[in-house]
Formats: sequence, C-alpha cells, structure tokens
Amino acid sequence: MYELTEEQQAIVETTREIAQKKLKPLREHYDKTEEYPWAIVEELRKADLFGVYFPTEYGGLGGGAFELCLVIEELSKVCAGTALVIAGTALGAYPIMLHGNDAQKKKYLPDLASGKRLGAFTITEPEAGSDATATKATAVLDGDHYVLNGTKVYCTNGNAAEIYTLFFSTAPARGARGISAFIVEKGTPGFEFGRKEEKMGIRASPTYQLLFNNCRVPKENLLGLPGGGLLVAQATFDVSRPGVASQALGIAQGAMDEAFAYARSRRQFGQPVISFQAMQHKLANMAMDIEAARCLLYTVARAIDKGGKKRYTKESAMVKCFCSDVAMRVSVEAVQMCGGIGYMRDFPVEKYMRDAKITQIYEGTNEIQRNEIAMMMIKEAAREGKK
Repeated sequence: MYELTEEQQAIVETTREIAQKKLKPLREHYDKTEEYPWAIVEELRKADLFGVYFPTEYGGLGGGAFELCLVIEELSKVCAGTALVIAGTALGAYPIMLHGNDAQKKKYLPDLASGKRLGAFTITEPEAGSDATATKATAVLDGDHYVLNGTKVYCTNGNAAEIYTLFFSTAPARGARGISAFIVEKGTPGFEFGRKEEKMGIRASPTYQLLFNNCRVPKENLLGLPGGGLLVAQATFDVSRPGVASQALGIAQGAMDEAFAYARSRRQFGQPVISFQAMQHKLANMAMDIEAARCLLYTVARAIDKGGKKRYTKESAMVKCFCSDVAMRVSVEAVQMCGGIGYMRDFPVEKYMRDAKITQIYEGTNEIQRNEIAMMMIKEAAREGKK
C-alpha cells in the first residue's frame, strides 16, 4: 500500500526473486566462509539493479534514492552483507554523482551503473572515526599529480571494489577545511590492501585497511574543490544514510518473518508457541516498529528525490537512527522468540542479530545521528526566529 509505480514494483519483484531463489541458498555459505558473493553480483548485473538510482545518461534507470532503498531492503531481508554489494557501491558513487565534474562522471559512472566495476568509500582512519576532522592521511600536489600517503580503515567492499572515493588532507594546517576528496582506482601504484577485518556480522562483505605509500593520482581525480572534502562527505551522507536505514529495515523484516514462521510451527504445552500472549505481544511490537520504520524511510527517500530543500541532514539522520534501532530491537526479540534454536548458528535469526548491530554504527554512530538531528533543529529554530 505504498503506491509504487509499475517500474518500482518490478524492481522489488526482480530483487526479491534474486534474493529468495539465488541468494538465500548461499547466505549461510557466504557468512561462514566470508567469500565475496560474486555469483550474486552477476545476477544483479544482469538484472540492471546496480543502475536503479543512476541518471539514464550514464546508463542507469533514472530512479533515485527511493529505488535504491527498495533494492537494498529486499536483499537485506535475506542477507545484509550481500546487500552491501550495491549499497557499498552506491556510497562510492554518490560523491561522483553529486560533486564530480562532467569528465569524472563520464569516466566513472557508466561502469558503476552497470556493475562492471564496484565502488567503495571511506573517510575513517585509525584516529579519525566520528571526528573526521582528525584526518592524518595526506595528499601533496606534485606537478600534475597528488601524492597520497596514509592509512584508511573499515573500507566496505574492500578489495572487491575498483573505484574508491577517499579523503585526504591537502592542507593539514587548515584542519577541517584542509580535507579534500579524491577518486582512486584499484591498481594504482602505491595503493595496497592491508588487513582484512574479522567481523561479527555482514561477513559476506569484505572490510579492509587501505594503505597508501607515495601513491600518485592525477590531479584530475580531485573531487570537488581543494579543501571541500567534508562538504562532499556530508552531502553524500545526506542521501546515503537512507540506504543504511533500508538495510536495517530489511534485517528487521527478515528476522521477524523467520521468528514468526518458527513460532507458528513450534509446539509447546500442546499448542503452537504463537498462541501464547507473550509471543503475540512481541510479534505485535515488532510489526509496529517495522511499519513505522518503513513509513519514515519511504517518506524521507521520496522527499530526497523530489528535492525542494538544500540539505536533508536531519531527515537522513532520523531515518538511519530510527531504522537501525528498530533492526536491533527486532532481531534480539526474534532470537528470544525462537528460544534455544535462535542462538544456534545453523538457524538464521542469530545472523540477523549479528548483522543488525553495524547499522547502528557505520555512516555515523546513532549518537552522532542524534547530535545531527538536535543541531539541525536548533539551526532551524534560530532561522525561524530571525524572520
């Protein structure tokens, strides 16, 4: 009842078919082995799902954040780690879409839209997490190239990506105003992969350190203006955080579906577990949380696509924070509903719980989201007071 267009409904049905028929039989394998889901990547490529949010001039389907959220939600209902194939690429692509010049867009966006090459993004460093202004990695202009040095961490899509949006300090003395954004291609001399992280969840998605040792990139790879890197990052998060929310929503829906099915079939004291009032109350709370999260997510994603205001910082923070909190609550309750088997690795609800936690952390912790929401409310109130 969300008034999807025929094209949007087709996107949902296509993604759901791939998720249920192709991904579901393999999700346990990918979770255990941490093997990258290249077989699913190929299915997503053939279905043109990488391009749902790209403009048609770059080979996309002409949709927006809403269509991207629909794809990520459906994949995450089955495996949130595999959903990052598309979500992680989107995070790397959005800065180019938003701040790239014509030459950069023509060079990189068609390959990202087709899924021929995957994307990645990271601003995080060992000493620069929530405080991105603490960036220590540097980029020094040397003739026609910038020379990159330093370490980036927690890069989603890790070594599977080929096009990276990254952030380096071009003027350390200027602090936050000295950070710049760059497009770096896999295989550039001086760019290597460090440690692959061992994670609690989203194990189908590789998370790597990125190491830069006198890595030379053409100055044409500067994204936006020198010193404008944090503006690039902030604008990206405004449109990408609903993607995290859609991942969280998919996790919550998938966890509830599995727990509900089990509670209907599991019998104790001579009757189905779902007949007990305590179980019904858990189910009702889960369903209300999920429906509220979906309403907020779809409203925000559609607002972003419609435009009408310069920034959607508050709204994107709200939806990311709310949906990820819902994912954590619902997945924990799903384990509880299933009892002992819910704690076992061969039953899917424990995976949903492990996968859910990261959605409260990456692309800005939920504490940071609450800061963003409150600061925007204060700014809005101040502006209204001046009128």
